[in-house]
Amino acid sequence: MKRALLIPLVFVFLSSFCRTTEGAAIEGIRHWSSDRYTRIVIDVDKPVDFTQSRLSNPDRLFFDLKGCILPKEISATLPIGDSILKDARAAQFDKNTVRVVLDLESFESFNVITLQEPFRIIIDVYGKEKAPPSSRPEGQKLAVIKKVLIDPGHGGKDPGAIGPTGLYEKDVVLSVAKKLGSILKERYNVDVLFTRGEDVFIPLEERTAIANSKKVDLFISIHANASPRRAARGIETYILNWTDDEEAMRVAARENAISFKKMQKIQGDLQKILSDLARDSKRDESMRLAHSVHNSLVSTLRENYDEINDLRVKSALFYVLVGAEMPSILAEISFISNHEEEKRLLDDSYRNKIAEAIARGVVTYTAPSKLVRRNSDKI
Repeated sequence: MKRALLIPLVFVFLSSFCRTTEGAAIEGIRHWSSDRYTRIVIDVDKPVDFTQSRLSNPDRLFFDLKGCILPKEISATLPIGDSILKDARAAQFDKNTVRVVLDLESFESFNVITLQEPFRIIIDVYGKEKAPPSSRPEGQKLAVIKKVLIDPGHGGKDPGAIGPTGLYEKDVVLSVAKKLGSILKERYNVDVLFTRGEDVFIPLEERTAIANSKKVDLFISIHANASPRRAARGIETYILNWTDDEEAMRVAARENAISFKKMQKIQGDLQKILSDLARDSKRDESMRLAHSVHNSLVSTLRENYDEINDLRVKSALFYVLVGAEMPSILAEISFISNHEEEKRLLDDSYRNKIAEAIARGVVTYTAPSKLVRRNSDKI
């Protein structure tokens, strides 16, 4: 399916979901580049409705944001020059409309989604001569894993879930991520990158853009689960896709920092688009990676701890996975909201076991012969 067919579907979603609000203002325009696509993010202080179109001579895309103004302090031009886009320009088209123009260098198609709280418009523009991931043969593992991006969830002003005694999710997952990175780097000579290596806030759309711009082979996002049911416990691992599982939607809503009601609305409007995004995001390879990591987590932890519940591999709309061009998963390593599991997460040895288990899952996914060991330590 060609990407161009996604455009009217995207427009239906945006028209039905967004609400025009008086007095909205552009807060900035950001971008990230990779060989295959450029991601543009338009930050707006309130949700806005908008239209989109393409013009020729010169070739360009434009987006008209209704009920919106462009403050004087916002730079009107963002130079890009990455062979896909020349630049992005913003101007006050009329007193109630801001027009954002993307000047095209090479163009095949584009996708648009909106993210909430704060509101931003995400535009992924794909260049002409780059084959989309969906055209690559499915069912094939990567020949060699050379570079992995590990994403510790939350951070900075966003603590994530908080345990009964005050343990922050952001601290737990950063600790596990660093342990995992050390194992992959020291034992298998994998080039390990992190979306964050300290307690800082990184927007969800930026995490995916880092993965794509750095051309990593795998993207692993690490989180700690939470539930209003204090008895809830166990391990579950996710890939990007539509779901009718309410619990999975609740998990995604929490990780996306939106309400469950809004999560339902977004997923309902995005059902067809999400299916295509998931296919473009190497869904089959992501599923294999998810099962490999998940099975390793459950089996490894059960060797040393009781009541490790297997909550299965699931699908949901996690913003952090949208647009990833490589096999990508989100692992919920334990319930920080459960008294016993929070206590375990406080224990350095438990975090070590989790890191060892995820690393073992990566090794199993690639097959042992694909990773070159640096020493004889067991994993």
